[in-house]
Amino acid sequence: MIGQTISHYQILEKLGGGGMGVVYSAHDTILDRPVALKFLTAEAIREKLSFERFLREARAAAALNHPNICTVHEIGEHGEKQPFLVMELLEGDTLKFLISGRALRTDRLLDIATQVADALDHAHSRGITHRDIKPANIFVTRAGKVKVLDFGLAKLSPLRAHSPETASSSPSGSGSRDDTLTTPGSSMGTVAYMSPEQAGGEELDSRCDLFSFGAVLYEMATGKQAFSAHTNALSFNAIFHHTPDRPSAVNPDLPEALDGIIFKALEKDRDLRYQSAAELRADLRRLRRDMESGKRNAAVAFLPESSSERPQNSVAVLYFENLSSTKEDEYLRDGMTEDIITELANIRNLKVFPRPAMLAYRDKPVTAPQVGHELNAAYVLGGSIRRSGKRLRITAQLVETNSGHTVWAQRFDREMADVFAVQDEIARSIAQAFRINLSPQEEKKIASKPTENSLAYDYFLRGRSYARRESLEFALQMYEQAIRLDPNFAMGHAGVAYICGIIHEIREHDPKWVARGEAACKRALELDPQLPEALVAQARILYSQRRHAEAITLSHRAIALKPDCEGVYNVLGRAYFASGRFQEAADLIEKAIDANGDDYNVYIPFTNALERLGRFSELRRYREMEILILERQLEIMPEDVRARSLLAADYAYAGRPDDAVRHLEMAVALRPNDSNVLYNSCCCYGVLGKKAEALELLKRALANGYANFDWPRQDPDLSLLHDDPEFQRMFPTKNG
Repeated sequence: MIGQTISHYQILEKLGGGGMGVVYSAHDTILDRPVALKFLTAEAIREKLSFERFLREARAAAALNHPNICTVHEIGEHGEKQPFLVMELLEGDTLKFLISGRALRTDRLLDIATQVADALDHAHSRGITHRDIKPANIFVTRAGKVKVLDFGLAKLSPLRAHSPETASSSPSGSGSRDDTLTTPGSSMGTVAYMSPEQAGGEELDSRCDLFSFGAVLYEMATGKQAFSAHTNALSFNAIFHHTPDRPSAVNPDLPEALDGIIFKALEKDRDLRYQSAAELRADLRRLRRDMESGKRNAAVAFLPESSSERPQNSVAVLYFENLSSTKEDEYLRDGMTEDIITELANIRNLKVFPRPAMLAYRDKPVTAPQVGHELNAAYVLGGSIRRSGKRLRITAQLVETNSGHTVWAQRFDREMADVFAVQDEIARSIAQAFRINLSPQEEKKIASKPTENSLAYDYFLRGRSYARRESLEFALQMYEQAIRLDPNFAMGHAGVAYICGIIHEIREHDPKWVARGEAACKRALELDPQLPEALVAQARILYSQRRHAEAITLSHRAIALKPDCEGVYNVLGRAYFASGRFQEAADLIEKAIDANGDDYNVYIPFTNALERLGRFSELRRYREMEILILERQLEIMPEDVRARSLLAADYAYAGRPDDAVRHLEMAVALRPNDSNVLYNSCCCYGVLGKKAEALELLKRALANGYANFDWPRQDPDLSLLHDDPEFQRMFPTKNG
């Protein structure tokens, strides 16, 4: 079937299959979008029950329109009465895969659970009971969006079942079909997640989904099934008569309040259970709010101290929601949001919250008033971005925190080439909403564009995303393509120079990289003599040559021009640490995180300095912040191997060896020949006290081109190797 075109869908590859159906990815040639096609198998077509279940899935899903329910676009037929469903194509994993016998982090559990509850509330309010809620039917996209799947066992209420819409789509057209697919006394679903009334074959209502959801919550919280047994008979017995162990007794990291939520969902008497998904969702949100009040303290740590009085001209800019069909556009969403923050920060009479303060809310289902109250911001700007080919649809709205009213909103349907004009218009509209008269200097800054070529800027943003992950070859290619499209793009030249500095530092001590980087810096400064990014790139090249004092001077010049310039505190912190100026590095940590704390690389030199100074309580606090940033990064971008290897080392320090080794092994498996990944993984083994494993990975890193020969002797993660004769032969001192 692969390669065939069915209707207007070109089949691309097989995604999976089971006894009832097979799923393929496909391309919709009319609407130019990716889709998934689900075909019934020949055996299932012959079975009336399977065929009815297939049609039921289509009808139930078609009756629902919710962001947390997998969208069914249409039902079609191929050849000899082979029906198929056309659904949205999802990229990510099932919840079953994500659990895989391990408890989820509580914050992630609550995020997923709240979205599932939202989906169930929507379905139940429309008279549809799912009846097969289980981890395999809950999908989590790479962006963290939850999608409830497979309404093949759904029960429609009598009102829904005999409505004109569903009656007319019945195979017989009579509207008299059996809308449960079962008869009283029989049970249908997946045994381990059945409610007592479902297992007993009783008449069902929406509360059976809430019991099943409680079983899913238990598994997310503990990594174990609530009612697991070797046989179905024993599972039924457990569902009817047994109460599982308290989740917090199985997983001590859980808040006890979650026990109450889970056990209320698992009440065997449905009259004592949660009576609606909305009620369950409210309790989940309440717990999440209470927990995040502590986590938000980490976000508040990014902010300058302020009085309890809310500044009236203050605005927090949420990361815009990426509504594009591909995860690839995350870099565009991030870049555009960060550019708007920078443009607004150029308005002197406007207090704008820095990017790191907003990371805690990225891709989270929060409301603008909630964010405003937590950050003490008078207004919150939010929005969404959707790209389709060369077209962009951007929505933005400014919400007043106290009233929750929208004071300004706009939708922009533009070409990609107009992205800068949209950013400028948003910044000016916000200034007008605050009745701020822009000075000529502010007007000039807002109107300035880094390039006239929007495609060049698109490649630049991709390059910056790869640079943060130290995917150096890809970053260099993106920056090179940007300046091919616009040879006068100063920031593109600065990007090339910055990557040359990193390559010279950690990969290849060849003077050609210094020469190439210096030439790129020179060109950038010819185009824009005050470009802070060019100064940072120069500093990175100097740092790679161990000219630390000069790197420090240039970094401070860049900060004076642009306090949140990309990468500046990373270079500055490294130069201070390499110079042995630990106290000066430690004194800058708050400013560094305030400016660049959304880039996980910035934490490394400053936490190293705190360790050298013996300031361990502060070190723990900042490592906890770093863990949060890295975990959020991996939720959005699971393929970020550098983040995974750094998180492994942080988990090792935090006393989580199993998590550390799991992430370490995954990082090495994903990039077995990447010298920097191998080195970072070696550091993780060093922290865990595994000397032999650390030495082995260090040898592999050197064999694959690791070239930063000075750093391992200074690296606190490798302190257990510093006195080892083999290590000393590998990295002799200058005097030795």
